[in-house]
Amino acid sequence: MTTQNNGHGEHDEHPFVMPEHAPTRHISRRPGDRNITGKGFDFHPEVFLVSGGLILLFVVFTLIFQEPAETAFGEIQGFIAGSLGWFFILSVSLFLIFTIFLAFSKLGQVRLGGPDAKPEFPTFAWVAMLISAGMGIGLMFWSVAEPIFHFQDPPAMLGAIEPNTADAAKQALGITFFHWGLHAWGIYALVGLSLAFFAFNWGLPLTIRSVFYPLLGEKIYGWPGNVIDILAVASTLFGLATSLGFGVQQVNAGFNFLFGLEISTPIQVGLIFIITGFATASVVSGLGNGVRRLSELNMILAAVLMGFVLLVGPTLFILNSFVETVGYYAASLPTLSFWTETFSGGEWQNGWTVFYWGWWVSWSPFVGIFIARVSKGRTVREFILGVLLLPSMLTFLWMSVFGGTALNFELSEVTAGLISTAVGENVATALFVMLQQLPLTGITSFVGIVLVVVFFVTSSDSGSLVVDSLTSGGKLESPVPQRVFWAVMEGVVAAALLLGGGLGALQTASIATGFPFAIVLLIMCYSIYKGLRYEHDVVHVKKVLQESDAAEKAIVS
Repeated sequence: MTTQNNGHGEHDEHPFVMPEHAPTRHISRRPGDRNITGKGFDFHPEVFLVSGGLILLFVVFTLIFQEPAETAFGEIQGFIAGSLGWFFILSVSLFLIFTIFLAFSKLGQVRLGGPDAKPEFPTFAWVAMLISAGMGIGLMFWSVAEPIFHFQDPPAMLGAIEPNTADAAKQALGITFFHWGLHAWGIYALVGLSLAFFAFNWGLPLTIRSVFYPLLGEKIYGWPGNVIDILAVASTLFGLATSLGFGVQQVNAGFNFLFGLEISTPIQVGLIFIITGFATASVVSGLGNGVRRLSELNMILAAVLMGFVLLVGPTLFILNSFVETVGYYAASLPTLSFWTETFSGGEWQNGWTVFYWGWWVSWSPFVGIFIARVSKGRTVREFILGVLLLPSMLTFLWMSVFGGTALNFELSEVTAGLISTAVGENVATALFVMLQQLPLTGITSFVGIVLVVVFFVTSSDSGSLVVDSLTSGGKLESPVPQRVFWAVMEGVVAAALLLGGGLGALQTASIATGFPFAIVLLIMCYSIYKGLRYEHDVVHVKKVLQESDAAEKAIVS
């Protein structure tokens, strides 16, 4: 194998040389070999310039033509959700079924990094990083608001249910589990597994284009690969911008609750640029000093806040609802997975399930690359089951604590209507109105704001790393100015979406970018299956034969 300087003055094995057992013994290309470098930049020309140009064009159009942009966003969302909602429902369910199939098939024995690879991180640390990947602004924004929405307006997916009742509360929490559970993590498991396998087993760059090597071969370095990575950049950036937009709305609501700051789009745009400044400072400080310390702080604060609500809130109700709703979710999962609202003829699903599936697909390159980078040495079965089950269960617990507490207040005669009224007026205030019903409201609300801000900063910083990797031909290290550029761009896109239509524009961005990338993921299923089957048949069968020969020689001797 060849060697390359690792950026620290040492020479290690080049991580992108095709291993001996891969279909091609030598790859003539290496990450970034056609990059443009200089003045703090090191980027792949086609992917960086085209994706950056398209995103800037979108921002300029949205800012100049705000009202037409808002109208266009609404029409795009209506068309995709109304005409292609069935495609999202079917595709995301297929992703989950496919990953479960891989886990329990013979291909589940394949080890990421090769038969002799060892996990780079202990199991506990690996699980903690998976959980941190699943925690984000969305959990803060929707953990109270979504169950209350479904409590007030129950969809008829499992039969007609009267609003604002105990049955409506159970279904509301179950539907929230559905939107944040196995289906979301099935998407992340598919993308993360594909990236990890082709990077660690076949020695290809850690970019989306590499996943299609079994189908395209060296053409992944040509225009087909460029198109794939451009789609991945757009998908990631708009998925991140959606989360950042939600986050800044909630920060604005929190400041209004605590200090009386006006809730308005201009203030939210101002907050975006202030918090993006923090994210830029985190980028400059580096991964170890910036993202790592902020992530550790966030996990501690999130655990403390959840523990506080669990202890001082309706503890028994929360624990009982967690157990019961997990069972309800499991029993209802087949129906929920394929329900398309065909016979009820409503519009509920377009604004909820289709939006979520588009959002998760948009987020998948970001989360997928993150979990791929920390999962070398795990078997396919261990990887899939870990990614599907562990973050999902923690998310269910989080939703039970916050959403269950809110539902308990709504079912009480004394506090009924308080949180639902707040949700109806401004969904971003839901968390703070719920915390107002508990002790130490000022402290917990301030902690909630800090959590959202730090989630914003870490998401922006980590997202800039991922987008940077995609636009630099798969390089894992890139110049700081380039990462700063993408961190600022994420904030600019989030601001443009808020100015161009607020919550509706954020939803449209996720659905519109998620649709083409969902097609990419469908093709990815075939590609990873082909790669894993080759790996199993060639490497593992060869290993079995070697062990058999060794056993025969031992018997003869």
